[in-house]
Amino acid sequence: MSEPVAINPHIVEALYCEALVLSDEVRGAFALSGRLETAGMQEDLARIALSCEALRTTTRMMHALAWLLNHRAYFKGEISDFQLRRNGRLTVDAPDSDPGRLALLEPAIRDLIKETERFYARLVRLDQSLRESEPIVPNAVARLRERLGGSLSL
Repeated sequence: MSEPVAINPHIVEALYCEALVLSDEVRGAFALSGRLETAGMQEDLARIALSCEALRTTTRMMHALAWLLNHRAYFKGEISDFQLRRNGRLTVDAPDSDPGRLALLEPAIRDLIKETERFYARLVRLDQSLRESEPIVPNAVARLRERLGGSLSL
């Protein structure tokens, strides 16, 4: 089994820069992708596929950026460890793109969508590795129950 990854400000900054570039590519691709060259019913299906995948892809990248921004804020001392643990989680069950819809899109857009999925998967693995390496600290309610249970024991 591999060693848990130790995250540091340099890793977060590099990932943040990569996420910004990728997000800008996504914005540009979907802003300019209104040119569908199919006709009839296929055109309508392609427009729907494009809209769905644009929403899914931009949402994926916004979640990634939010996670990275939380970690940047933590390393700058702007939020506490507790705040990071509470608000700095990635959604692990985000749905992947629909292969049927992807087939209706231009190859360049399909490649970009897959690239965002790979990037997000990297962040999920990093997030899970961090959570596995962190000691489990009981929350305030659990600590209060322990104290009450200890004081009521006879």
